[in-house]
Amino acid sequence: MNVDVGSAVLFLGDDERWDRDFPQGSVSVRSRRSPEKDTPNEDAAMVIPLGRQGLVLAVADGVGGTPAGREASHLAVRAMGEALAHEDVDAEKLRPTILDAFEHANHRILDLGRGAATTLVIAEIVSRRLRTYHVGDSELLAVGQRGVIKSRVIPHSPTGFAVEAGLLDEHEAVSHDQRHILFNVIGAADMRVEISTAHKLATRDTVLLASDGLLDNLFVAEIVEIIRKGPLPAAADSLMAKASARMRNGATKQPSKPDDLTIALYRPRAPKRKPRSPD
Repeated sequence: MNVDVGSAVLFLGDDERWDRDFPQGSVSVRSRRSPEKDTPNEDAAMVIPLGRQGLVLAVADGVGGTPAGREASHLAVRAMGEALAHEDVDAEKLRPTILDAFEHANHRILDLGRGAATTLVIAEIVSRRLRTYHVGDSELLAVGQRGVIKSRVIPHSPTGFAVEAGLLDEHEAVSHDQRHILFNVIGAADMRVEISTAHKLATRDTVLLASDGLLDNLFVAEIVEIIRKGPLPAAADSLMAKASARMRNGATKQPSKPDDLTIALYRPRAPKRKPRSPD
């Protein structure tokens, strides 16, 4: 089920497929619950347009495998949508507004008093400049058409830090027994938000946000190869199909872990070509 919240679109369903073109670029969202469970999807996502030049994308992944995790992810993205529902694209205002929304979500989840927690990753895109915000281990990366990773968040987990430090490689991290331990979540008194510097996006760059169900089932190189070129909806469908197949197959030589899976892809709109001057 997707719900319009002002100008934003909120995704809370167990099987979502949504594509839309905005003045800023194209967006594809997919979400599917784990093939091994009957309980609802604990992920949530939101697309928040900000005028003709700005766009905010959000993906949250409820922690703990309980109904409280689902409630926490929903609270987090709703808090972001409410904060930005009437925001303009002034970059100086956006950053404090987004940070305040993280704090507001944290207080609301702590007030539940049930140990609820969630991850949240945000892509702020204004005039083709990408700034990222994240808490937890949900993924965000920006990829060029030739497959170069131009921006990526570091998971707030022991394995995420170990990979970044060169102590583990990706293959070791996927099967590590501490892979899903988190140092930082929304729903903790000491929550902190990690913010990137702004990064200029090229016309054919692709931005991916995803819950950890994607990285539990596909290697980064596989993801990059799928999203770096071709139609955005086809790339989103291919990611979901390949990850879902891994979840069901339980392959021993490839990553495989049944989990809820949500992805959001963004690609900037190509600039209009100026008409040629007559000779």
